[in-house]
Amino acid sequence: MNNQNYFLVRCMYVILMGLGFPIMRYMSLNFDTLNNNAVRFISGGVLFCIFCLLKYKNHLKKINIKTALLLFVLSIFMTCNMFFFINGIKNTSALSGSVFSILAMPLGILVASLFFIDERERAFNYKFITGALIAILGSFLFIFNDHSLSSSSFNYIGFIFLTIAICIQSIQNVIVKIVAQYLPAIVISASTATISGLMFLLLAIKTGVISELSVTSKDLLILLVLAGIYGMFTGMLMAFYIVKTQGVTIFNVTQLLIPVSTGVFGYFTLGEKVDVIQAIGAVIIIAGCVFATKR
Repeated sequence: MNNQNYFLVRCMYVILMGLGFPIMRYMSLNFDTLNNNAVRFISGGVLFCIFCLLKYKNHLKKINIKTALLLFVLSIFMTCNMFFFINGIKNTSALSGSVFSILAMPLGILVASLFFIDERERAFNYKFITGALIAILGSFLFIFNDHSLSSSSFNYIGFIFLTIAICIQSIQNVIVKIVAQYLPAIVISASTATISGLMFLLLAIKTGVISELSVTSKDLLILLVLAGIYGMFTGMLMAFYIVKTQGVTIFNVTQLLIPVSTGVFGYFTLGEKVDVIQAIGAVIIIAGCVFATKR
């Protein structure tokens, strides 16, 4: 795949994730976190597993004890990450969740640079540093001029949860890159989503919150299943694919565009205002990201 196709994949990821944050926020308000994640992960994981059994049998046979252990460890990190992240946006807002992609960027790149030479070379390239700084500046300009972002959106519980989530994610992406040396992104996604979903299901059963699903309307449950498939495709499969093919550093820069995408969807679906300063901030973000990711 050439650089143009990689660019298209990143654009698609940003657009789909822009809608994904409002969906996650909506589901977090209607379901307990454990039930929410259990249904979403299992829905997406089972679909991915079926696809893998049909198209990737040879790769499944290559899974040995080492890769199986890595997949299990990755699943634990994913479970912890999503537990704190969903609780974070539940106690803040969809935009607040996307804001933390800015805070996750330097931490994620730092951790990746400690483990991989190619990530270090990318991170210390002057084009990357310049573009990343421009994009970060534009991100703060865009977000903190948002009229819907009130001080009440940042209660300390949500802030703590989201902070823990981005710390876990920085290590999680390193594990993804290691596993991606042996397996395709779809196989990693299928394994991780299914194992994490089962972990959430066991926790939901043990705590008794699973009973919530018995009194939930079928329509809302169907929406949660569809949200799970959508979320696993965008937030896991596409994210893992970008990390595998383009690296952790490029993935973190790409995430800076998600608040812009979230803001656009908020404008068209929720009627949220986007002022001139925000528009300028969006242009700065796009320019910075393009410059940072150029070879």
